[in-house]
Amino acid sequence: MYSRGSALRKEIMKDPNESVLSSQGLFRMPRSVQAVYLKPLKRKAVHGIPCCDLQLRSYNVRNVEFLADFALRAAYYLQLPALGPVPLPRITERWTVPRSNFVNKKSQENFERITLRRLIQVQDGHPETVETWLAFLRKHAYYGVGMKANVWEHEGLGVGKTMDVSLENIKKSLQPRWAHFGRRKNMETSERVYGILDNELFRRNPDAPLSGSAV
Repeated sequence: MYSRGSALRKEIMKDPNESVLSSQGLFRMPRSVQAVYLKPLKRKAVHGIPCCDLQLRSYNVRNVEFLADFALRAAYYLQLPALGPVPLPRITERWTVPRSNFVNKKSQENFERITLRRLIQVQDGHPETVETWLAFLRKHAYYGVGMKANVWEHEGLGVGKTMDVSLENIKKSLQPRWAHFGRRKNMETSERVYGILDNELFRRNPDAPLSGSAV
């Protein structure tokens, strides 16, 4: 079964013409399936301004290569120009641990851990599109692979004034939420408390909670 499937893929990659494949009794695989066996497509950057550096780390070379290939394909379909994967220097760590103590402390054991890294750089990407790409990779993260992203956002001149305006808008939007924290006693609060205490249900049973009344 495996040999027939591999032979079918070879025939399709050699000649994807439907007429030739139909004459041989084979069927052409969909383009989306054929793309899995080919290198991921990449878009060319126009300005070459880096906006995100994604670093993948793993102890298994197959896992990190698989996720790097997946990340490049996702960037292509999100219209993001991506470069890589670029192999980074390995991180080698070694430890020496005694096997026993007392008279056998000279019997030691060595351990080694090698971390493999790959770098993918996204250029000329919109910040929201880059965030969508990173969120998609986090959602479909592969086991045994860690991700670290450095994101840069570029603004025009006069961004300080825009930040001041946005800060004031954020303060106004958060003001109703901050009103629930701390003790803020005013005339309205006193009137509500007086209304609760003057309620007939509260007089009958002070320990019973009143629905729809809160301080």
